[in-house]
Amino acid sequence: MSVGMTTLNQLPPPQQESTGIVSPSMVAIARRQHWQDVLFHRGTQAFSLLVLAALIGIMVSLFISAWPTFQAFGLKFLWTVEWDVVNEQFGAAIAIVGTLLSAGIALVIAVPLAFGIALFLTENCPTWLRRPLGTAIELLAAVPSIIYGMFGLFVFAPIFADYLQTPLQNVLGGMPLVGWMFGGAVNGMGILAAGIVLAFMILPYIAAVMRDVFEIVPPILRESAYGLGCTTWEVVRKVVLPYTQKGVIGGVMLGLGRALGETMAVTFVIGNANRMPTSLFSPGTSIASVLANEFGEAADLHLTTLFALGFLLFIITFVVLSLAKIMIIRAERAKGT
Repeated sequence: MSVGMTTLNQLPPPQQESTGIVSPSMVAIARRQHWQDVLFHRGTQAFSLLVLAALIGIMVSLFISAWPTFQAFGLKFLWTVEWDVVNEQFGAAIAIVGTLLSAGIALVIAVPLAFGIALFLTENCPTWLRRPLGTAIELLAAVPSIIYGMFGLFVFAPIFADYLQTPLQNVLGGMPLVGWMFGGAVNGMGILAAGIVLAFMILPYIAAVMRDVFEIVPPILRESAYGLGCTTWEVVRKVVLPYTQKGVIGGVMLGLGRALGETMAVTFVIGNANRMPTSLFSPGTSIASVLANEFGEAADLHLTTLFALGFLLFIITFVVLSLAKIMIIRAERAKGT
């Protein structure tokens, strides 16, 4: 009994945890952590606001530089097709139509290809081939646009004229309803050629984003669908696509933004003709190609008109991204999430 009492007496007294006493060191640590959180929060907020300020600054500066053109021509500047540098009569309709047509053709070609590539890499590709093939596709995004333009002008355009434009014109040129789309000179350049080159430029961006979002689908969802007897296409359509809808739309919009603003590759192959295209083979122009071709020699009203075209390209891109965001929000509401 005495041994037990002695042992108890030798034990250290219990810590006073419930007294509410806070040591000065704990106060200092809490204060330091508080200021670290405040600095981190304010720093990240400043970075975000800096990007927003830069965006607003670009838009305001473009609008101020373009104001003389808007003041001179008004809203009719948007649908006027005349482009006369000598008499200072300008309209943006030709450039806007060329920009939208070439970017639209690029999307029509690139999106199905990118979807097939991403689907193959995530669902059907052998493991040993998945990494090298994905890396090779991503390397296409590292090719400078000037290289695409040179390839399009010196390699693609002659092949396109001889082996695609000529057969299409011979077979479909005389058909009703669609024949007008394949008329014009067969020289390898034009709206369709620009759209095809743009498609190969935006393909790696869309494919990379789609592949990454397809890979984040939880394996249990795929395995459950396969366990129920679904085919690969049913798994993709009913499981993968609904789960990754935001990412897929984001990848498509990323590619569209790249196509709308591309300059050098389009300048090489679109034909650079300031007239409204009448067919897919017709030469045309885009906002970016007009800026690249004429900005160095522009002055006075001509210069402000180029700034106006740049402002319109900014607005077009902003509208496209806004529409994409609205699509995502409506899709989420339709799913009830």
